[in-house]
Order: sequence, then C-alpha cells, then structure tokens
Amino acid sequence: MENIEEYFRDLLAQHHSIDIADSEFKKTLAEDDELKEAYSEWCHAVGSTERLGFRDFAEEYKDTMDEVWETLTDYDE
Repeated sequence: MENIEEYFRDLLAQHHSIDIADSEFKKTLAEDDELKEAYSEWCHAVGSTERLGFRDFAEEYKDTMDEVWETLTDYDE
C-alpha cells in the first residue's frame, strides 16, 4: 500500500458517508493482509488506535473539507 491516506480519501469519496466507508474499510481490512499491515503502521505513526484510526481520519478530513467550503462561501459574500 503506497499511501494509505490516499486510499482513505478515495474510499470516502466513493461512499459519501463516513459510516458506510468505515464499514467497507473494516470489511476490506479483514480480507487484506497488506492493508492490515499498512494500517497498523499508519496508526502507530499518527498515534491513533487501530479501532478508531480510520474514523478519526474521516471525521478530521470531513471537517477540513467543510472549512474549505466555508472559506469559499465567505469569499463569495
């Protein structure tokens, strides 16, 4: 897995819902040893738990995207 955060963003874009993306991620994680290893390393590197790492990333990413849209909206006004 070259860039797990890119995989996370793709998964979120594909499913448009943190809950659905999280469910799909967990399903894929259970089936893919390479992903499991990359995810474990990523969680350790960012200081997150494997139980909540993807959901934490997804919520932070959503908040960041919301801020971008708010900034663009503020600029238009």
